[in-house]
Amino acid sequence: MELRERIPPQSRFPDGFRILQGKQEYVSYLEHSSIRIWPSNVASHFDYHMHTAVEILMCDRGVCVYQLQDEEYRVHPGEILILPSNCPHILTEPEDTLRHLLLFEPTPLMTLRDMNSIVPLMQKPIYITAQSVTHDQVEEYLHETIQCYNEKALLWNSKCYSYLLQMYVLLGQHYLENMVPKEARQATGIDPVIMNSAITYINEHYMDDLALDQVADFTGFSKYYFSRIFKQFAGVSFTEFLTRKRLNEAASLLIHTGQQIQDIATAVGFGSIATFNRVFREHKACSPSQFRAIYGSNV
Repeated sequence: MELRERIPPQSRFPDGFRILQGKQEYVSYLEHSSIRIWPSNVASHFDYHMHTAVEILMCDRGVCVYQLQDEEYRVHPGEILILPSNCPHILTEPEDTLRHLLLFEPTPLMTLRDMNSIVPLMQKPIYITAQSVTHDQVEEYLHETIQCYNEKALLWNSKCYSYLLQMYVLLGQHYLENMVPKEARQATGIDPVIMNSAITYINEHYMDDLALDQVADFTGFSKYYFSRIFKQFAGVSFTEFLTRKRLNEAASLLIHTGQQIQDIATAVGFGSIATFNRVFREHKACSPSQFRAIYGSNV
């Protein structure tokens, strides 16, 4: 495969490898799956990189160190760190470290409409210490995921996602009940019901010629006010959210269908193939055809 020959794997594992192009990593998944779990008990260092996959680290021994752009996390035994999609980071694992690293594509979870309400939670690191009220249940879900992954029974990929979904439901309930109290929502002027409706509207109309004015009109706000509160709520601008949605849908079509790239660009809402190619390369660090060469299921 041309891209793999040009960009040799930087690290190999018994069941896969890492492909790096600059700072962008392309996670290799087993056939018909979008989750990868790697245990490790050796010292390692992964330099500054990012990937579309969510990354979860469970530390059993030693201290694993994550360096993000503006903060550092030292993950001790019994602790869990969840990094969101496209989060640049460095991971250092000293001698005598034992951990499990889970990577998975978040798109399947985000097809559920009520997950829109926890978009802000899913777009920032979640650090779960041994004292966290959600720790024991999250740890149990992750152990179930690892066991399911290792056994590879029928529909194992979907079963793994069922445990990850339960984990995010737990974290999301805790977040909505305790981290965003009614008084705080009133202080910021952000009504989560309205914002969730806006995100649902975007998810249902991303393939159209969708503009900020149109979504703002849907919510009843001016486009300037809506633009400001949307970024507060979602963590990214309206334009960036829409672009990510379109690219995620395009990536799924590139992987799972044999559609022409021109048709995919049109289907997900890009006005021209040139714009699609440029934006895709900016976000994925490769062209759509190269992405399909890495991940495509050859349907």
